[in-house]
Amino acid sequence: QVQLAESGGGLVQPGGSLRLSCASSASVIRLYEWHRQAPGKQREVVATITTGGSTHYADSVKGRFTISRDNAKNMVYLQMNSLKPEDTAVYYCRTSLYWGQGTQVTVSS
Repeated sequence: QVQLAESGGGLVQPGGSLRLSCASSASVIRLYEWHRQAPGKQREVVATITTGGSTHYADSVKGRFTISRDNAKNMVYLQMNSLKPEDTAVYYCRTSLYWGQGTQVTVSS
């Protein structure tokens, strides 16, 4: 059983920044992912990271978002810069079949 808990969401203006955090109850997890889902849209993968630090990003966020992890602390992060209204969604942390509860990110003037 793996438990995940996201935090760091909120309301920001376009062009602003947020850092999301995901606390995991387990260590030695090979792959972590950040997903997001906006109202009326399908859930999509935003970024992934392996134990060794290999990362991948959706084209829509490449160059603006950065995923990272601290293996000693069992933490995963998503740094979001230059935020756009289109980034508004609930963001979820995931590994294997385990999901966090999600944290709301709203980008609006």
